[in-house]
Amino acid sequence: MTAQLAPGDAAPDFSLPDATGATVSLQDLAGKRVVLYFYPAAFTPGCTAEACDFRDNLASLSGAGYTVLGVSGDPVEKLADFTREYALNFGLLSDEGGAVAQRYGAWGEKTIQGETRVGPLRSTFVIGDDAAIVVADVNVNADGHVAQLRRDLGLDT
Repeated sequence: MTAQLAPGDAAPDFSLPDATGATVSLQDLAGKRVVLYFYPAAFTPGCTAEACDFRDNLASLSGAGYTVLGVSGDPVEKLADFTREYALNFGLLSDEGGAVAQRYGAWGEKTIQGETRVGPLRSTFVIGDDAAIVVADVNVNADGHVAQLRRDLGLDT
């Protein structure tokens, strides 16, 4: 596992397919501010609540100049279904195998129903327009995370 990223670190580049099958890379977003959030799996309760929370807050995030992208290990087809089912208005990226999650440090041990597993950790990284990490929140709770992120970004006044 890669060491935890911290504010000021260069954001690792990535190229991943989105829910339509088109490739999205960090290089394509050069000069933009990006909220890159990692979640364990589409259609699970916490991940659905978090995705809907980002959906419901997208206007203010976009209005402040942020592009929101969600990343999971789900295949493209499942991401397309998830996008359609919940009318998600931002991109979802498929990181099957978790290589990008590992480079971002959004991968590690977690306990689910008393069982320890290794896999994706719910995490959010804000990447500045200079491609440096601005915010690195690893292993966060789905509930209230977007509200906290908005406060951290100074969007709630």
